Amino acid sequence: MTTRTKATFFPPIPEAQRWLQGIEFSPDRPLINLAQAAPADPPPAPMLAAMAEMLGEPESHLYGPVLGLPGLRDALAQEWSGHYAGSVGAAEVGITAGCNQAFAAVMSALTTEGDEVLLPVPWYFNHKMWLDMAGVKAVPLPCDDRLIPDMEAARRLIGGRTKAIVLVTPNNPTGAEYPAQTLRALYDLCRDTGVKLVVDETYRDFDSRPGAPHDLLSDPDRADVLIQLYSFSKAYRLTGHRIGAIIAAETLLHEVEKFQDTVAICAPSFGQKAALWGLENLARWKAGQRDEILARRAALADAFGPLEARGWRLRGLGAYFAYVEHPFAMGASALAPLLVREAQALVLPATMFMPQGDASGERCLRVAFANADAARLRLFAERLAAVDLPPLAP
Repeated sequence: MTTRTKATFFPPIPEAQRWLQGIEFSPDRPLINLAQAAPADPPPAPMLAAMAEMLGEPESHLYGPVLGLPGLRDALAQEWSGHYAGSVGAAEVGITAGCNQAFAAVMSALTTEGDEVLLPVPWYFNHKMWLDMAGVKAVPLPCDDRLIPDMEAARRLIGGRTKAIVLVTPNNPTGAEYPAQTLRALYDLCRDTGVKLVVDETYRDFDSRPGAPHDLLSDPDRADVLIQLYSFSKAYRLTGHRIGAIIAAETLLHEVEKFQDTVAICAPSFGQKAALWGLENLARWKAGQRDEILARRAALADAFGPLEARGWRLRGLGAYFAYVEHPFAMGASALAPLLVREAQALVLPATMFMPQGDASGERCLRVAFANADAARLRLFAERLAAVDLPPLAP
């Protein structure tokens, strides 16, 4: 007999941090850490000043409503409606302690042990971990060479116990921005088969496309099919305050409320107030952050050019991520820890995002570049170019 936690693997980020143990990096060749997709800087100064005032407000330290502060739910509903040219009411918004909890709550409301959920591969590892611990089967949904989910494969894989298709766009780990027509096709498939479409849009604010990335929210029947997840962590640098959101039908949120009350009671009140302040005051600043991430994306693409002559391939690039195919005979699970010593760079092997035994994961690495400026990304590319290992046989 196994326990729920033993049913899944150890979290990849702490695992990768172990590769650094016992290694000292010289000042003239410091570690370039491109492993974790979280902003390292604190919130902007105006938000910090506002948060300092919030500390003196008694309600900042108390339980709030289980599904979130009314002001935050209303403000996010308005922002979501405007961005997607749809109509979202505050009652369709639930606030959670981070987007990972939003996913766990939704899956708990949709599934029971033995049910199935389709996850495109490469998948976001925490999604797979939660399904494992819940006794829900994660069904790998293949992607094409552009790292876009295969529509026909999805159709074939839906069975009697399928409850949802889960998408992350822009994608973690690949950076792929799913085309609007792909989301529409999968939405139609879910509607026709009675399956829910769960779209994790944690990195929505850094999508390179202007305007809304899809039109699903404008569908008058979307409450029967569509569930969207969001995170304030990346947009406002509030990672430690754990504020996420669910946009879904009121009936689903009623079930989510049971999960939330049992696990966290409510999202942290202080973080919710900060998120509300950000929504109301930081639109221009957030747009500037998007511009900076897009500039870093362009810098990495430019720096990667010379690596292509050495057999490297940039397969995906977007939001915080690059998905890189390496040219070596060595698999990525051995290469990634070796790069810590050989290139003083920390990245994750794609095996951490793939089903066990899927050999394609050995060919790729995930690079999370949100905390590296253009100069560091160029340096990273130069270090990769200097790595000399036996190549993959033709």
